[in-house]
Amino acid sequence: MSQSEPVVLELYGKRAAVMVSPDKYDEMLEALEESHDVAAFDDALAEVGDNIPWEQVKSDLGWS
Repeated sequence: MSQSEPVVLELYGKRAAVMVSPDKYDEMLEALEESHDVAAFDDALAEVGDNIPWEQVKSDLGWS
């Protein structure tokens, strides 16, 4: 059953754990990581200060 839908395990009538398929788990982890990336991007955009030109960043990283 966990291949198609989550299985909820209860302990004393309260939800204690949820089992999902490995594929669904991987999908959920990927979505969580993406949400963290979006939050980090939003935080970076909100930073106060001068912007660094892309050419300078590439130069500083040795990419040019």
